[in-house]
Amino acid sequence: MTTKLARIARAHLDAWQSGDADAVAGSVDSYQDPDTADAIAGADLARHATEFLHTFRNARFEVGHAVADETVAVLGWTMAAEHRAPYRGVPATNTSLSVSGVDTVTQVGETVRVARRFDRLAVLEALGYQGQALPVDESDRQFGTSSRTLSGRTARPGALVLTSLQVRDDAESAEVDLLVTPIVTALRASRGFLGMSTFDVGDRKFTVSTFDSPTSVRAVHARPHQRAVRRFFQGGLCLRSMTSVWEATSVHDFARCPRCGAVVAVHKEPLCECGWSVPDDSLL
Repeated sequence: MTTKLARIARAHLDAWQSGDADAVAGSVDSYQDPDTADAIAGADLARHATEFLHTFRNARFEVGHAVADETVAVLGWTMAAEHRAPYRGVPATNTSLSVSGVDTVTQVGETVRVARRFDRLAVLEALGYQGQALPVDESDRQFGTSSRTLSGRTARPGALVLTSLQVRDDAESAEVDLLVTPIVTALRASRGFLGMSTFDVGDRKFTVSTFDSPTSVRAVHARPHQRAVRRFFQGGLCLRSMTSVWEATSVHDFARCPRCGAVVAVHKEPLCECGWSVPDDSLL
């Protein structure tokens, strides 16, 4: 890890470990994790870091895998900390916990962005949250990390692409992350792309990409995707690969009015009887 982004990724993680919220805010231009609604920066990031570091005291990060090139750095880590304040409704347990996650650092122009992924449900359950028990054998239950990428387009999805990759280890998982970043960049430039969600569970890496129509799915086959396909078929990357295209047969989108509580059918009657208009937002 000797690239500029690799050094930034390490410095950003060190800032969290130092417990200095201002240092966290000063280390990057944009930050997002499962507890932030959107990307944040500056004073907002400092407040977020202050709250997190107050909740999880004496946080210590151990890097498990790290890969980088000139366009992206991926840092896998495990955090050990003490739960000393309420988190997502769970009172302070004053116990130690361990959680794993991934920091992905990219740069667009002069803006350095960090996208942090970790499994929030796994954190809650480590703190004793029961929720609705799932009727499954715990030996078959796995947790992971996830992220969401939006295009800014708000059309109704007409098709989605579901992919799955089985990786051998953390190092191969990080290599896949490096390949996915330019694929997402290329897709965001295509007019029919709406958004993408990625989630890692156990040794599987999944992506769900949404498009406005089945014909727009052809944007997937840009050069970055072709390079990734060659790495699988000719370069020995991953143990298994699955891709599929799904066409929408029905899409029902409803929103509850914050004024009167009425339910509005977004794409039929986007204006509530009380005068409230449904915000133009991404469906997924």
